[in-house]
Amino acid sequence: MAIFRQYPLGTLNQLQEEMNRLFERAAPPDAESGTVATAAWAPSVDICEEKHRFVLLADIPGVDPKDIDITMDKGILTIRGDRRLEAPEGSETLKRVERPRGIFHRRFVLPDTADAEHISARGMNGVLEVSIPKYERVQPRRIVVDG
Repeated sequence: MAIFRQYPLGTLNQLQEEMNRLFERAAPPDAESGTVATAAWAPSVDICEEKHRFVLLADIPGVDPKDIDITMDKGILTIRGDRRLEAPEGSETLKRVERPRGIFHRRFVLPDTADAEHISARGMNGVLEVSIPKYERVQPRRIVVDG
């Protein structure tokens, strides 16, 4: 006779984890986390700071640059786009779909040192690079009092 251990709370814990994931996806937009509830997926992003600029690198393979919209408003940089499902030529039906598709949306709060007027972007090999220059740092200076 085989003995089986049952964990009645195991199933309950799995249900709780699924509910948590569901509520996280339905959370309201949050500029700090860079996600939005209406997005079908969110590209992975690396952000680095250099001496004269910030660089944001987003993985968006298969997205046409004309399908990407980058805006800057009130200190928030928004990247939106759409990756469409395109079946290979000669393929009647897809047997497996693992790559995310649909609308993506990311938001980032920029620091006060970011120069919003000179932001530039380019795409290469499936990576979007957004360059955010910093303002020239104003050096303190001594003011002579006439007298």
